[in-house]
Amino acid sequence: MFVPAHADASTDVKQLVRYNRDKVHRVAERILSICGEPMCFERILQGVFKSYGLSMNFEQYVLVGSTVRSYLSWLKDTGKLKTEFQDSMFLWQKA
Repeated sequence: MFVPAHADASTDVKQLVRYNRDKVHRVAERILSICGEPMCFERILQGVFKSYGLSMNFEQYVLVGSTVRSYLSWLKDTGKLKTEFQDSMFLWQKA
C-alpha cells in the first residue's frame, strides 16, 4: 500500500507517477521557454511566478526559489541549459 501525501492511498501508483513525471516535464519546459536569452536567476524566478500567477512573499520566494534552482541544475546536467558569466552576473540560457 502506498500512501502519498497528495493523493489517495493505493496499491498501484503507476498513474500517479506518470502524472507527476508529466508535471515535472511541463514545468521544465516552462523554465526553458523563459530562458530563451541569457538570464539571471531572479529574472527566471520572476518569469515562473508570473507564468503561474503566483504572489511573491518571503516564504514563496524561498520555497519556489529552491525548487527552481533544482530544476535549473537538472536542466544544466541534462544539457538543456547552459551557463555563462557576463558582466559579473551568472546567467542561464537554453542550450
